[in-house]
Amino acid sequence: MADSSISQAPESWTGIAPAAETAADTLRQRARTRRSSYVAEGLSFLIDAGILLLYAVAGTTPYWTPALYLLAGLAVTFTLIALSETNFNDRFRDHYLTVPHCVSTMTVALAAAYFAPEVGIYLVCVNFIILGFGSLRMTARQAGLVWTYLTAGLAILFLMTDKPIAMPMASWTERVLALVCFVTVLGRCAFTGLYGSSLREALYKRRNELAEANARIEEMSQIDELTGTLNRRSILRSLDEEIARARRNGRAACVALIDLDLFKRINDTFGHLTGDEALRTFALNVSANIRTTDRFGRYGGEEFLLLLPETDRAMALTMLDRLRLTIGEVDWSAIADGLSVSMSAGLCEVRDDDVAETLLSRADAALYRAKNAGRNRVMAA
Repeated sequence: MADSSISQAPESWTGIAPAAETAADTLRQRARTRRSSYVAEGLSFLIDAGILLLYAVAGTTPYWTPALYLLAGLAVTFTLIALSETNFNDRFRDHYLTVPHCVSTMTVALAAAYFAPEVGIYLVCVNFIILGFGSLRMTARQAGLVWTYLTAGLAILFLMTDKPIAMPMASWTERVLALVCFVTVLGRCAFTGLYGSSLREALYKRRNELAEANARIEEMSQIDELTGTLNRRSILRSLDEEIARARRNGRAACVALIDLDLFKRINDTFGHLTGDEALRTFALNVSANIRTTDRFGRYGGEEFLLLLPETDRAMALTMLDRLRLTIGEVDWSAIADGLSVSMSAGLCEVRDDDVAETLLSRADAALYRAKNAGRNRVMAA
């Protein structure tokens, strides 16, 4: 019966609402999920009432048993639907109202077992299904409360009444109906397990998606939005790591400050949009012509920082000069007619006593000398 009321997982279990979703959209989505859940519950009451009707046809129980059971079940369902449609549920953290929901449906089943004890075993079994499905949503404390309520109800039914709770099997028809009852119960128990498994799979999938999203966010926080290279914070962190690695391994490493020549003139002549495109094109070409072990990032404005691990001064000079020639060969006129871009670089090799500040200071001094010497060249400290 009410087992199908748990057929929809709460949003907090199966995923996270998109960031752009408004509060109103969230409430509407919740209401739709609850609505489908309650409709499924109503169908479950119809199925159980149908089985009781077959018992009535077989003469095992009076016809009022399935009628009253269905009326009580639908009253619970329509009450829950009314509360849901008026957004009463959304006042609570558990907007499915799982505990009162389970308690109300268990009450219907226990009352039915009391008034129709001749088929009471089936109705008692239905309670176990309700508890199993409800537990998929409830906390340990809530499950304990519902279990205590059901235990108390069964104790009253078994110990404080003289009702002969039974499962009739006097005739072949009753045996067939008993089989139908237990097959139905077993099927619902199996569905409970499958539903729990689907919840775990959904949680696992969402957890992986969340991890991937967090990784993307972390990656985006390290990237300069304009050029797609490492931003200042990330490239300086990489510089500290490279200094420590070079000192630890005792291997050569070099650092280069690269600057686009006369970039202010480019912005003044062609406009800032052209200047931005020139920066992007420059960064793309440098990134495509360095090693995978090298680290390249935007230091600020039109200045970039290039880290060259396991590279001595002579090798670094060769690499930087090759990069300079590559930048000069780019078809800059494709961005704007008459546009040309060149680069200057200041290079220094990591020393044992270096820290980031001393390295950058020496590289900046070398860059300054390259600028004073006419630009479009590489100077080493």
